[in-house]
Order: sequence, then structure tokens, then C-alpha cells
Amino acid sequence: MLGDVLLIEDKHRQAAKALAEKILQTGKTRPVIAISGESGSGKSELSHCLARELKDQGIRAKVIHSDNYYFVPPEERNDWRKAHGPESIGPEEYDWDAIHRTVSDFREKSVSEMPCIDLVTDQVDTLKTDFSQIGMLVIDGLYAIATDHADIRVLIDITYHETKKAQLLRGKEKVNEWRMTVLEQEHRRVSPLREKADWIVDGSYRLQQAGSN
Repeated sequence: MLGDVLLIEDKHRQAAKALAEKILQTGKTRPVIAISGESGSGKSELSHCLARELKDQGIRAKVIHSDNYYFVPPEERNDWRKAHGPESIGPEEYDWDAIHRTVSDFREKSVSEMPCIDLVTDQVDTLKTDFSQIGMLVIDGLYAIATDHADIRVLIDITYHETKKAQLLRGKEKVNEWRMTVLEQEHRRVSPLREKADWIVDGSYRLQQAGSN
């Protein structure tokens, strides 16, 4: 998303380096990596650092944000959610067909046109990418690991209760009663995705293989 605020710390760089090592050890060619987590958990920061780490190793990784694929644009989303109730908040808000078309374009090494939200104007722009020049696709977002045909799925296991400082610093949305309702519903919908994860980033930002605890 254009205009997003990243709060990159050493923990993000270290987790990205560890994750890059695990990805490369698989030997997969042009893999699709999905990274999920609750609001403020550091999905965008980890994805950015992962792409930078891979670039340093000679691999071009493209990061796409699944939040660009909401059916309802940002300036209308809160009104839509309030009209339909908190239970409407979840993976069903995403245009999964469009997400999977992007993944298919990557697999086919074709030129792809993708939505891109400008957070300053709340405008939905179009981004064109030549995937023939890209060696790895990274998809981040609340429900990203539900993406079909992802090769490696990562969940940042930090709840919105633990990320209040990050949410305030990023200032993407006002923290009020309705925002807390949204965060609680997102928590309910993200938590079950843990079973899909191959790797877990814990509260100390250490990378662990899922099921190793």
C-alpha cells in the first residue's frame, strides 16, 4: 500500500534473515510466501525486510499486500462494516479471485495488473508488474496464509492486545470503540489460521517451526 508507515526494528531484520534461510533451504523455485498476523504485529515490516534480505542474496522478491484486495475501498469500509455488523469482518471481505489471479500471473511469469491502495488519498490505483523479472512472491495481510497454492505460510503470533503501541505510532486508523470492535473480530478470524502455518514468529520475534512447541 502506498503511504504505509513502516516501523522497522532489528527484530524484524533478524526474523527476516532467519526466514530467508529457511526458504532457501527448501530449494523451491520461485516460491510464494504468505505472511499473516493481526494489526500492528509487523507483517509489512517483516515482508519488507525479507525482500531486502533476499535482494542482498541476488533474488528479486515482490511484496504484495492483500489489504489492497478488499472488495470495499477504504473510505467506504467502516460504514459498510457498521451497516453489516462486526460478523461481516473477515476473509470474505477480500477478492480472493483477484489475489489468486496475481499468484497465477507470477507462476506464469507474465505481466500483471494489481490494485494498490494509496493510504493518503484512499484511492485505488493500478500497479503493473512484470513477473518474469521476479524470483519470489511475498503476500502479507491478515488472512494471507489462506491464499491458495502458497508454498510457505508464516504466522506472526502476536495479538492486537500486544500491539497497541505500534498501532498508535502508525496511526492508520483512530483507536476508538469501533476500532477495538474491528480488532477483536479480526483476532477471532485470524486465530484459527494458525493451523495452516508452517512457521511461527513468536512474541519475541523468534522464528519457530509450527508444532515445535
